[in-house]
Amino acid sequence: MSSVTDYEELATTAGRELEEATPQEILQWAADHFGKRFCVTSSMEDAVVAHLASSVLPGVDVVFLDTGYHFAETIGTRDAVAATMPVNVITLTPKLTVAEQDAQYGPHLHDRDPDLCCSLRKVEPLNRGLGAYDAWATGLRRDESPSRANTPVVAWDPKRRKVKLAPIARWTQEDVDAYVQANGVLLNPLLWEGYTSVGCSPLSCTAKPGEGESGRAGRWAGSGKTECGIHL
Repeated sequence: MSSVTDYEELATTAGRELEEATPQEILQWAADHFGKRFCVTSSMEDAVVAHLASSVLPGVDVVFLDTGYHFAETIGTRDAVAATMPVNVITLTPKLTVAEQDAQYGPHLHDRDPDLCCSLRKVEPLNRGLGAYDAWATGLRRDESPSRANTPVVAWDPKRRKVKLAPIARWTQEDVDAYVQANGVLLNPLLWEGYTSVGCSPLSCTAKPGEGESGRAGRWAGSGKTECGIHL
């Protein structure tokens, strides 16, 4: 097995060399280097990255965080992905159920301290679940928000000490839409109902964007929060 230093150097070099590569080429690079020690994470807003990864690595692990607060449509999308695509869906859960969290921290923590809620229900479970892997892929895109504008296609994740891929970082929403249409990729039904980004179901976490807004504008609207913490 390569050392952490080797992986860091590998990621830094790949980030430069694969900048103009297609998502499939980026994912093939990961499959070649990491095999079963590589996974895809998905919020089940759509199955685009899972579909791309399955085309180069059938049976790839697709990691989903079940926060306990998801829309029914999101859970349905997860189940549909598991049933219809050549992937292995792995569901991670927080250490505390929603009821246990309410008892320990008080109800509606997502309204009072969304950063702590995200840390408990998303960041910690992912950090724990990624222990089985050396590299992971996300669906981050540069056009989603200013905080994601400089997302590299391959990078070193220093907090988790793993290689992190964003194979569709260079894609626009139009690119995503075209891929979905051409390949019949599963989408979360909420996207057809006016949501442009789908997270947890409390209104303070996910709302339909306002007039003229797009992308992640409906996430933690009015709070100044833009990320759950997974990508910080």
